[in-house]
Amino acid sequence: MKKYSCLFGLLGLLSVWSCEKTNPDFQSDIEKADYYHRSMQQLTDVIVHDIFSPPVASRIYVYANIAGYEALQPGYPEYQSLAGQLNGLEPVPAPEAGKAYCYPLASLEAFLAVGRTFTFSEDKMDAYKAEFYAELEGINMPNDVWDRSVAYGQAVANHILAWANQDNYKQTRTFPKYTVTDDPAKWQPTPPDYMDGIEPHWREIRPLALDSAQQFKPLPPTAFDLDKNSQFMKEVMEVYTALKVEDETEKTERNAIASFWDCNPYVSHHTGHVMFATKKITPGGHWMGITKIACENTKASFIQSVEAYTLTAISLFDGFISCWDEKYRSNLIRPVTVINAHIDEDWAPLLQTPPFPEYTSGHSVISRAAATALTSIFGDPFEFLDTTEEYYGLPARNFHSFYQASDEAALSRLYGGIHYRPAIDEGVKQGEKVGKNVVERVQMKSQLSNN
Repeated sequence: MKKYSCLFGLLGLLSVWSCEKTNPDFQSDIEKADYYHRSMQQLTDVIVHDIFSPPVASRIYVYANIAGYEALQPGYPEYQSLAGQLNGLEPVPAPEAGKAYCYPLASLEAFLAVGRTFTFSEDKMDAYKAEFYAELEGINMPNDVWDRSVAYGQAVANHILAWANQDNYKQTRTFPKYTVTDDPAKWQPTPPDYMDGIEPHWREIRPLALDSAQQFKPLPPTAFDLDKNSQFMKEVMEVYTALKVEDETEKTERNAIASFWDCNPYVSHHTGHVMFATKKITPGGHWMGITKIACENTKASFIQSVEAYTLTAISLFDGFISCWDEKYRSNLIRPVTVINAHIDEDWAPLLQTPPFPEYTSGHSVISRAAATALTSIFGDPFEFLDTTEEYYGLPARNFHSFYQASDEAALSRLYGGIHYRPAIDEGVKQGEKVGKNVVERVQMKSQLSNN
């Protein structure tokens, strides 16, 4: 089979082969970037199919995108490697001097190789890759350039996988499960499935830009106190009454906000003796979708798109580590447990309560971290129509900025009945610190760039 690549272009400084001369009908940068967007959607689809938890999904996204970026970067002198910037990352193998490469092809190869390794449905990733390569038929590229580019992408993927293997993830798979105690203030498994606490040791995963999981430790939550006049019970009652508003328009809007940002990868439904589950996008996957929208709206090039995905993914990954560190330290009980035991035994939240402690709100932390990263690239304000959830049957919502979207994502947890107000407010502060740290520490554009 012929090898193809003018679709991507030869952008390396060392290239001596002209894509334009070989095929004058080669596609533009924005069309080439679509192949990375499509590959990202494929990875998201597999993450949804395989039902990865939000923290684990963030790990898949970040290593796949770092691999894609590192395999692409040698062809763009205005960008610099992440080696030495991210914790523990050594320089990836260098391309062979004096040889021609198609770096976008290498990038896609690296991205797909890491994504395949970290997911369960390898067959789905393999089928996508085969179909993707078949699409390139008819676009000329010398066989040696194709083979060299694919081999380089695989070499970078292997380097990133070896680095990822040192992040303590595999070790945490063997650590003890969460232990339920008799302390009434502490988290307990929640209905309807009463699942074990997810990822109680995620704080022990190596962060990428954070100095440690504790770097941005938030203020402690409101003290547990069942006195009806206590601050804690006021916060409980705010959750209980969040959807008990008289204005039907306001009630409908609150319901819509909660549903739009649900992003629960596994929602179980119980009808009599029948139980079935609905698979959904993770919160990190939602922000990967927003990143795609921003790239498409600005006609971002291949390298600009990979930069945006990678910086956002790093912010999400560190955000989950920071948030989970606090979750299992404060270990606060969820609203549904308090309300059912002390206020209304028949009350149920609008959204299914995720299986981990309450404080801080994961959506609040990671959404603000991602919004901060995206704002650093695309600016503020940034008008966009978020169509991400249309893929899962929900109508699009319009936002004037990434920060506005992150604020709504945070507030959705109150309307959904699964978080008290402090977890939301302090989570936003925590996430902004995480995001700013990533933006300040991770420099992808080099000093050679005039942009």
